[in-house]
Amino acid sequence: MAQQQDKGRINGFSKLGKQQRRQWLLDAFLAGRTTEEFRYFDAGSQDLQQVLDNFSENTVANFPLPFGVAPNVVINGTTYVVPMVIEESSVVAAASSAAKYWATRGGFRAEVIATEKLGQVHFRWSGRPERRAALLPALEQRLYAATAGLTARMEARGGGVRGLSWKHLPAVHPQCYQLLVRFGTADSMGANFINTILEAYAGELELWAATSEELTADERELEIIMAILSNHTPNCVVRAAVSCPIEAMNIPGAGVDAADFVRRFQLAVDIARQDPYRAVTHNKGVMNGIDAVVLATGNDFRAVEAAVHAFAAEDGQYRSLSRCRVVDEVFHFELTVPLALGTVGGLTRLHPLADLALDLLGRPNAEELMCIAAVTGLAQNFAALRSLVTTGIQRGHMKMHLQNILSSLEATVPERQQTTDFFNGRTVSHHGVRQYLEKLREEMERIEG
Repeated sequence: MAQQQDKGRINGFSKLGKQQRRQWLLDAFLAGRTTEEFRYFDAGSQDLQQVLDNFSENTVANFPLPFGVAPNVVINGTTYVVPMVIEESSVVAAASSAAKYWATRGGFRAEVIATEKLGQVHFRWSGRPERRAALLPALEQRLYAATAGLTARMEARGGGVRGLSWKHLPAVHPQCYQLLVRFGTADSMGANFINTILEAYAGELELWAATSEELTADERELEIIMAILSNHTPNCVVRAAVSCPIEAMNIPGAGVDAADFVRRFQLAVDIARQDPYRAVTHNKGVMNGIDAVVLATGNDFRAVEAAVHAFAAEDGQYRSLSRCRVVDEVFHFELTVPLALGTVGGLTRLHPLADLALDLLGRPNAEELMCIAAVTGLAQNFAALRSLVTTGIQRGHMKMHLQNILSSLEATVPERQQTTDFFNGRTVSHHGVRQYLEKLREEMERIEG
């Protein structure tokens, strides 16, 4: 049993049962609250709850997020219903609106450009840098042979080790080196496979330094620093695009004709290509769509985010991920992003809603899922820019946000309905909604009194 040292400190928290963890939090930090506030979000099935608890450590509750879908998403001629997990108002609605718009204009096109992933073994070696070229071929074959048993199953699925290079990193330390290893992981994200191979390479490097007859006495000192995959995936890239004659780019209710809309839209994208302050917000909108699909399918959205933002700054300046151009009176809008996704392994099967999400998508392979996620990001980006350069972002966003405002003001069902009816066609703001609700309640009290 854990022994509490003082308020806020505890030994052995991880050894407590969930109910004990909850009670300790209530006693130490949450005076006035009850355990029901944790229990309210427990899964109805004990089996499901056990699965969820095993995903992480020190769990005390579930944190639900909305699971929505965007219908009518046409990609390469196939229509999808795209699952999206996100808490932000208007994102799913915007993606759905953009999908419907482009479904009547040829839909989205998407293609996977490359699917290579990377891993690194960093080590300190006493040999001279110029010796690398002579030593690498034999070392490479030795590493492949030593891990043949580990790579066989992945190779049977079309993956495996694609090659490696030996780099000197003198800016870190004169004796610092790196093996940069290229991988294919088929339909899995492949993190565990990659890390297993890298750690095996690290062990074989140490053995090579100690036993290889190629090495001289002054080349035998080798110290492994670390072996780990890289979430930078510039060679695991997908492109999504739409195009349409300008004359067909009408936006009902926008107050601008098609040509003016396209002109303003292209300027907005060009600004995000050149201005990092705008680019960050622009790309956040792209990731609203991508992250929602990544989460819904049980993939790692933190890894995706890190890779995407590194990619956005690959030339030394942070830029828009999407591009826009007009050629011969035809509007072109496209997005190129690195997306290391998987459809087997990890949470894709373990989490029931991730499994359901992949069923909704027709059990795509990893490349198909890359296309779907990229298209959803492009759709979200299009919808946001369409609003920005026409009616403004707040009109649609605050309309969708109205229900959250009403929840924060503890509106009843009848109050929600009357408030929603009142603000139909009007500008929504938190202040305005609160004022209207106060007057509505005063009027109801007067009538009832």
